[in-house]
Parts: sequence; structure tokens; C-alpha cells
Amino acid sequence: MFQDALIAGLFAGVVAISVTLLVEKLGGAIGGILGTIPTTIVPASIGVALATDIVDFRMSMAVVPLGMLINGIFLANWKILPTYFNHTENKYTTLIIIIFISLFIWLFCGLIILNLINLASIAGIPPLIIGLIGLLLVAILGITMCWHIGPTPSSKNKVNIYVLLSRGMMAAFAIGIAVWISGLGYPLIAGLATVFPAIFLTSMVALWISQGPSVPMGAAGPMMLGGASVALYSIIAIWSFPMFGIFQGTLLAWAGSIIFWSFPSFQFVRWRQRKSKIIDFQ
Repeated sequence: MFQDALIAGLFAGVVAISVTLLVEKLGGAIGGILGTIPTTIVPASIGVALATDIVDFRMSMAVVPLGMLINGIFLANWKILPTYFNHTENKYTTLIIIIFISLFIWLFCGLIILNLINLASIAGIPPLIIGLIGLLLVAILGITMCWHIGPTPSSKNKVNIYVLLSRGMMAAFAIGIAVWISGLGYPLIAGLATVFPAIFLTSMVALWISQGPSVPMGAAGPMMLGGASVALYSIIAIWSFPMFGIFQGTLLAWAGSIIFWSFPSFQFVRWRQRKSKIIDFQ
């Protein structure tokens, strides 16, 4: 069990670093979508599948879409809260305040979601239905946040290497803990832990420090919408892992989430960008 958690964590840390680089090079809109294709959920789902039985695996995956909904709320804080600190001279003070507020809201919402899922499970609602409800809600939130998309500038400065490494370590730690918890027999907590916003948090912090508030604010909406691909991945995995096994099931879930979510989300954001430019020009 420890070995599964270690391998999943190390892989998650390596792939997590790419998101900040994508947003830095391509801008918040394009980088936000491409940088949130299913990555760390892949080793997490494999680790959970190896550490648990099929019932607990399905329940853990069912939690992921609602967990992504919480992450959407988490990202909304990074788009909305900075607007209330326009007159704050020290950007690091603002950053620390937003980190604490957003993490507190994530934890509070997480406790509510866990209790609701537990009640739904007792009521006999299938994990697949729970997951689909979560996907619908996070899709609505993501589309709403991207409908009137603001500026999504690319960065002018490089992200510090130490920030990138710390980001990878945080993601590795979160995924490793999630797989370890799943092996202890707590599928609900494990499912929520797999979507702990380590990537989103470290991305926002890294971009804020190196680029200022405008880049992470512009990336928040697209990252929220693109991040729903993780929710779709988990829903497909509920079906594909038991049906085709871990290897083929992972490929199906990953490819399906990109084809049916990441690519359409990319096209949607580009469309809203064009509409926003036309409106601004008029």
C-alpha cells in the first residue's frame, strides 16, 4: 500500500509542474484549459484501484466530480477576491489573505459534500448518479465563470524554479496521502483527497508571485471549466476500470475526458474570447 502511494505521488508531482509552465507560455485561457487535462487523477485512480475493492473504488471516483465542484468554488475566490484588494499596496499580504480564505472555504465545502454523499449513499443512490450530478454542477459553474471572460494575459516573467519544485512536491504529497487513505478503508475521504487543490493552489501562488494578480485571475475561469475533465475522467473510470481492467480502463477514461470535455472546453473559451473582443471593440 505504501509503495502504491509513493509511486502515485511521485508521478503526480512530475506531471503537476507542467500546468504552471503552460499558463506562463500560452496565457490564462489556453493554458488554463490545456493545463487541467486529467493528470494527477490518473496515478491517483490507479493507486486507489490497486489499494481497494471495486465498491470502494467506485465510491471514491464518485466523490471526485463534487470535489471538482469545490475546486471550482476555490478558483472563483481567486477571480473575485482580488477585486476587493485593489488598494492594497503589498501584493504578498493580499496573497496570504486569499490563500487562507480560499482554503477555509474549500475545507468547509468539503465537509458539507462528504456528509451529503454519505447520506446519498445510505439512501441507495448509485455512485454513477452522484458523479453525474457533480459533473453537471461543476459544468454550470465553469461555463458561468467563462461566459464573460476577462483578460487572460500570458506571463512576462519566468516562474521561479523553487516555486515549480514546491508545486510538484505539494501535488505529490496530496495524491500519495489520498492513495494511502484509500487503502485504510475510507473511500469518501480518499476521493476528496485526490482532488485537493494542490495544483490549483500552487499554480495561483506561483503565477501571482512571478506575474502579479492579473495572470492567475485570468486563468481561474478557464482552469475551472477545464478542470471538469477530471470529473468526467472519474465518471468514465467508474465504468471502464471494472469492465476493461486498470490499463485499458485508464486509457479510455483519459482519452474520453479529453475528447468529450477538454477539446470542447477549449473551443468554448476561444469562442467567448472572440465575443468579448467584439463587445469591447463596439
